[in-house]
Amino acid sequence: MKLDLISTSEAARYMGVKGEPDDAVAELLDKAEKLVREKLSPNYVCRETSVELTEDGVKLGCMDKLLVGKSLRKHLEGCDRAILLAATLSADADKLIRQAAVENMAFSLAVDCICSAAVEQVCDKAEEEIFADRQNLYRTWRFSPGYGDLPIDIQGDILNALNAQRRIGLTVTESCLLVPTKSVTAIIGISSNPISKGEKGCAVCSRRDSCIYSKNNLKNCCH
Repeated sequence: MKLDLISTSEAARYMGVKGEPDDAVAELLDKAEKLVREKLSPNYVCRETSVELTEDGVKLGCMDKLLVGKSLRKHLEGCDRAILLAATLSADADKLIRQAAVENMAFSLAVDCICSAAVEQVCDKAEEEIFADRQNLYRTWRFSPGYGDLPIDIQGDILNALNAQRRIGLTVTESCLLVPTKSVTAIIGISSNPISKGEKGCAVCSRRDSCIYSKNNLKNCCH
């Protein structure tokens, strides 16, 4: 997959910039944007699976582990199928960020934030491709581990269900961090009938109390 122009305004938001960035920050972001598009080749994997809603959570046909909690269950109400998605900018993104830090820490931050905006673009493009031949289906927005009361520790189960380590080199640490770091996993509910997409953003995120975007009253960071 090739990256299109990456939103520098979105990246500026990740940097904590309110309003338009000044000339110095804009120059760093433009430089980082060109570098990231030139150097990175993102990838993703997906899998369609059945959905069973239980009193305690959600059972996906491709996973042995019950996904506990009310948030995902509510998110998938009306859905009998789901798409598991894992997307990554690849290990080259982490390498670019480290290399930029040698040149300039401010530039490294710009590269980091451009990469964050880029992985969201990758997820959007992946959805477009996945649903290009599923045009008669309704779908929810992407729901990732850590949203609401969905535990972050299911990352490994999602990667195993997708065989993501072999297919796109995506793994998870003991502390449930994805490696490469500029990666996302998500669950998208699908149905033949209209469904409610429910709440999205800070209202359902378990990290809203510690999130810099929420604290600074910035736009929601969720997918």
